[in-house]
Amino acid sequence: MKEKIERIKDKLNQLKKLDRNFNAFGSQRHKYKLNTTKSEQELIDFEKAHSISLPEEYREFLKNIGNGGAGPYYGLEPLENGRFADLDYKREEDLIDLSKPFPHTEHWNLELGELTENNEEEYAKKEEEYFDEKWINGLLRVSNFGCGVYLNLVVNGPEYGNLWVDDRCNDQGIYPDPYSEKDGRIQFLDWYESWLDKELQEKKAGNNGNRCTSP
Repeated sequence: MKEKIERIKDKLNQLKKLDRNFNAFGSQRHKYKLNTTKSEQELIDFEKAHSISLPEEYREFLKNIGNGGAGPYYGLEPLENGRFADLDYKREEDLIDLSKPFPHTEHWNLELGELTENNEEEYAKKEEEYFDEKWINGLLRVSNFGCGVYLNLVVNGPEYGNLWVDDRCNDQGIYPDPYSEKDGRIQFLDWYESWLDKELQEKKAGNNGNRCTSP
C-alpha cells in the first residue's frame, strides 16, 4: 500500500509538470492541487457518525495524499461532500444514507418509457421512483463527471470498496465503473492510478481529453 501511495504521488507530480496549461479534462477546476489530508481521528469521527468503515485504500489516500482535489473528471470531492445526492447543488436535505447497504450487485436501470400527453402522471411517478435515494444507499460520492454523472465508492454492502457510476440523469442507471479490469470491478487506488496512467499517456502523445462523452 505504501509503495502504491508513493507511486501515485510521483505520477501526479509528473502529470502536473506535463499539463501546465491544464488541458486535461477537469484540470482547469482542480489545477492538480490537493486539499489538506485528514487525520486518523477525523476519519474515525466520520465513520462513527455514519455507522460505516471507510475502505482501507480510500482511508490511506485521505490520510497520505489529500482530502479531495486533483483527480479523475472534475477532481475528487472532499469527504464531507460525499453524502450529497446532488454534487452540483449540495442540499442539506438531500443526503445519501451511508448506514444502509448499497442494494446493487449488477447493472441496474428502470425503463421509464416515452413521455406523452396521456401518461404524464404515470411517467412522473416512474421518474420519482427512478431517482429515489434508496437506490444509492451506501454510496459515497467521490467525483463529479459532469452531465449529471457521479462516480461513487461503495462503503456499505456486498460491493464494498468498489467504484460504481450513478448515470440516472442520462437514463443509463447505476453500474460498476466501466474502466474496471479485475472481475469487472475496481477499487480506489487502482482507479485513481489508472486515471493518472491514462492522462500521462495522452499528454506524452500530445492529446487532450474530451468532456461529457462517457465515464
